[in-house]
Amino acid sequence: MHPKDLSITDFTYPLPAEKIALHPVEKRDDSKLLIFSNGNIREDVYRHIANYLPENSLLVFNNTRVIPARILFKKPTGGTIEIFCLEPLEEVYAPAMAKKGECDWKCMIGGAGKWKEGNLIKQVQMDGEIVTLSVSLLEKRPDAYIARFIWQPAHYTFAGIIEHAGDIPLPPYIKREVNEDDKERYQTIYARHKGSVAAPTAGLHFTPGIFSSFKKKNIRNEFVTLHVGAGTFKPVKSSTMQDHEMHAEFMDVPLTAIENMVNQIPGDIIAIGTTSLRTVESLYWMGVKCYADENCNLHDLEIKQWEVYEAPLCSHHVDAKTALAALIAWMRKNEMQHLVTRTQILIAPGYPFKIAKGLVTNFHQPGSTLLLLVAAITKEWRKIYDYALTHNYRFLSYGDGCFLKIDG
Repeated sequence: MHPKDLSITDFTYPLPAEKIALHPVEKRDDSKLLIFSNGNIREDVYRHIANYLPENSLLVFNNTRVIPARILFKKPTGGTIEIFCLEPLEEVYAPAMAKKGECDWKCMIGGAGKWKEGNLIKQVQMDGEIVTLSVSLLEKRPDAYIARFIWQPAHYTFAGIIEHAGDIPLPPYIKREVNEDDKERYQTIYARHKGSVAAPTAGLHFTPGIFSSFKKKNIRNEFVTLHVGAGTFKPVKSSTMQDHEMHAEFMDVPLTAIENMVNQIPGDIIAIGTTSLRTVESLYWMGVKCYADENCNLHDLEIKQWEVYEAPLCSHHVDAKTALAALIAWMRKNEMQHLVTRTQILIAPGYPFKIAKGLVTNFHQPGSTLLLLVAAITKEWRKIYDYALTHNYRFLSYGDGCFLKIDG
């Protein structure tokens, strides 16, 4: 069956509200860990995760950093307008975050119907001075609004502005106000590159102690960047997947990271989180494109939602090492130290995993594309989720997690 024909009703389960974690556990590595391998389930905590990972494996982490993307403005009449920054209009994060004085962003707007015209103003204190932030609407698009932010004094970067003016955007199922603890706990300890509007939550459990424990088994780490968009929470409303549009996300992968993956094959590469998995698997298909056409351009490398399941891409029978080697050669030819592009890959049952051998991830929402990804890893996903529900596991972003070996 082509994943287009999958019915989302086959990938749902009852999730009581009390199973959704509204707060993180006191210590990150105290979170419960379910280990599933060869049809068997074991229980432990994240502090001991190294005991269950293969020796000499390579772990791939997503080092994106969540930005305080939710900015509240007061109308002169007293009403509140919420501006939720999705991604920079120019679609390149680092330069957009470094902009001074003015920048344009794709946004979602809460209460947009009440914002008829004119600018909204917000004042924040930065480095002992008052900064005035103004926002105006430029355009309405089918999937977002285009908003222009202008601020004075103009010597501050937008990264600094949003850090002071915005709030961390907790997922919609965490029904409470953001508090001070969220600023730290809704970030991984290795978060580096600003751009996500949702955390790569599998990484929230990792601590310096865990990283130290990897050394005894010669487990190495590699970091990629995939900026998580609000589309990660987009529900599948269509009866079949064919009518659901997967969100595209920006990925930034160093050449050295891809070289380390090539050297690891055929050894174990374990993705820490669904975003890392989508990035790693996308690299394979980008490599296939380079193998098929060494003169392809950067735009050609973008992965569309269904193309990995269809000809001509899926008709190329290229092993993982060859594909990544072709991608490395293409990057060197084009004098690129970082691969910055987009992926819209949808991993669902029927997907042939090419690089990853396992996944560390949280427990995901019913009827979500993230649950489809888990179902692609193992046909026994219901057994895993039923066990978690009946053994006091906490679900979703601030909840517990699992380590899954990929079937086959």
